[in-house]
Amino acid sequence: MSLLTKEECAQVAAAIEQVEQRTDAELVTVLARQADDYTYIPLLWAGIVALILPGAVNYFTEWYNAHQLLLIQWMIFIGLSLLFRIPQVLHLLIPDSVAHWRASNLARRQFLMQNLHRTAGGTGMLIFVSEAEHYVEILVDNGISEKLPDSSWEIIVDDFTTQVKAGQTLAGFIDCVKACGDLLAQELPATHGRNELSNRLVIID
Repeated sequence: MSLLTKEECAQVAAAIEQVEQRTDAELVTVLARQADDYTYIPLLWAGIVALILPGAVNYFTEWYNAHQLLLIQWMIFIGLSLLFRIPQVLHLLIPDSVAHWRASNLARRQFLMQNLHRTAGGTGMLIFVSEAEHYVEILVDNGISEKLPDSSWEIIVDDFTTQVKAGQTLAGFIDCVKACGDLLAQELPATHGRNELSNRLVIID
C-alpha cells in the first residue's frame, strides 16, 4: 500500500484552494497509512488460542502431563505471535469496530492538532482518511455544523469510502473536496479572502 506522491498531494491542495475561493470554510485533508500499529492484537489472539486449544484437547484426550501441556502452550503462543504479525493475517484479526474506533480517535486528534478548532467563526473542516482501515470521516466546527447538519456529509463519505476500498484515494479526495465545496459555497459563501490554514494534504505515514 502506498500513500500519495508529491504531485498527487499537489492536486488535492489545488482542489482545496479552488473550493476556498468560494467559501469561508477552512478545509484540511489528512491521509494516514493506518490508525494504529495494533501490536497488542497478535499477542491477544495468540494468548487466547494457546490458553484454550491445548487445554481443551488435553481435557478430552489426557495426552499430556502438566509439564508437556505448559511447553505446548508456550510453543503455540510464540508461533502464533509471529504468524499473526504478518500484515495480511493481522488485518483479518482486527474487528471492524476496533479499527474504526482507533481511526475515529486519530481523526479527532488531528482536528485539534491542525488547529481546526481555532478558525475565525468556527469554520474548520477536516477530511480524514485512514487507508488500512478503509475509514473516511468528515469533522466540522460549530460555524459549519450550524449551517449544515452531519447528515449532509453521509453520501459524500460513503462515496469516498468506496473509492478508498478500490484503491482510488486521490480521485476520492478530489471528488470529496469538490462535493463538500458545493455544499459549503451554498450555505457558507466566501465573504473574505484570508486563508488561515495550510491547503496541503497532511500525510501520516
